[in-house]
Amino acid sequence: MLNSWRMSTPSLPSQSAEDYLERIHELIEEKGYARVVDIASSLQVRQASVTSMVQKLGELGYLNYEKYRGLILTDKGRAVATQIQKRHETLSRFFSLFGLDEETQRHDIEGIEHHLSPETVEILSSLAKFFESNPETLKQFLKSRKPRKD
Repeated sequence: MLNSWRMSTPSLPSQSAEDYLERIHELIEEKGYARVVDIASSLQVRQASVTSMVQKLGELGYLNYEKYRGLILTDKGRAVATQIQKRHETLSRFFSLFGLDEETQRHDIEGIEHHLSPETVEILSSLAKFFESNPETLKQFLKSRKPRKD
């Protein structure tokens, strides 16, 4: 059953909430702060939608709003955002091994990242590490693939 691991772990935020936490974390790392207007712009959603999600994330203990500082991730929020970031980086690293262009990677990662269990992500990480440590094996694999016919 797709995403059954998520349903069996009620402390995990929704896919949408994960996207917000990931983006808030990225903005804080990039700019030192995260504002509603910046989040709305980068996620291409209305500011009202961001405000609603920010309130929900605040109620769930993932972030706080501090006047003049904007949104601040709590330890709980930072832990989830860091986990999401690591998952994203693992998938990007894995797909890069096979020569997928950045746009394809971005599209595919956005499509699957919320549907993978932590165990699957760990396997992909191990597989990426294996191929990185065994470049000849990777080369053999890539060579064995039949060219795609469009």
